[in-house]
Amino acid sequence: MWGPAWTLLSLITSFDLVTLNHCHYCMESLLGRRYAFREENSYCVTCYDGLFANSCEECKKPIECDAKDLAYKGRHWHEACFKCAKCNHSLVEKPFAAKDELLLCTQCYSNEYSSKCFHCQKVIMPGSRKMEFKGSCWHETCFVCQYCRQPLGTNPLITKDNENYCVPCFEKQFAHHCYSCKKMITTGGVTYHDQPWHKECFLCAGCKKQLSGQKFISKDDHPYCLDCFRKLYAKKCAACNKPITALGGAKFISFEERQWHSDCFNCVKCSISLVGQGFLTQQDDILCRKCGSTT
Repeated sequence: MWGPAWTLLSLITSFDLVTLNHCHYCMESLLGRRYAFREENSYCVTCYDGLFANSCEECKKPIECDAKDLAYKGRHWHEACFKCAKCNHSLVEKPFAAKDELLLCTQCYSNEYSSKCFHCQKVIMPGSRKMEFKGSCWHETCFVCQYCRQPLGTNPLITKDNENYCVPCFEKQFAHHCYSCKKMITTGGVTYHDQPWHKECFLCAGCKKQLSGQKFISKDDHPYCLDCFRKLYAKKCAACNKPITALGGAKFISFEERQWHSDCFNCVKCSISLVGQGFLTQQDDILCRKCGSTT
């Protein structure tokens, strides 16, 4: 009863020894030879390299089991082949960058592809912090206020004549302050009576409508839109009773505290223009000499 079981155990042990001491692929003996393990199986060096060795990206030869295999994003290199594509210096245990599937040392990458600082014109090395503003790049230490030389970082800034300033320095050096609200004018603005105004602060003294870009009339150092000026101050034509304004150089006729539009200064009988002509008055009417003499 014990004999057959002992025989089976002996056979299993013998089979394991054969598997361990022979190449799993070619079945040649491994005794006294170099071999490699893969997934608990033993292989002679020749079979292992033929079956499993990766091909080197540079020389296209297999990377043998006793050689160091350097891998990057699914690609493999011999240690001696892992070099910068530009200067051929070794990249082993050194920082590098990839561009269009080429490996480059940081110096070559910087010379070829890195941005240059707008201020010092030196290369901004990979890995260093880069500041970008209006399509240009700066070293973080070069991106400073032109006046106080403090780093601007991501703080608000104002540009003048291609130079950048922090807001406090710009206010001290250049900014005008609105005559109305007294706050700084950073862009745009209008000038009225030699004083700066925000566009949104330059309003009609009557209706408070914004006047920037609109026609207006000044009265007693205050600006008025045309409608407000006509309602508040414009004299009325004695003929048509509509407001008379001097906007655009319009001409009007004045006589004994009455005013007329030039086009309205006509004889009340024959309607001939009296501008530049002699005329007669009859109560509130004005007449040409011919009509006045026949009355």
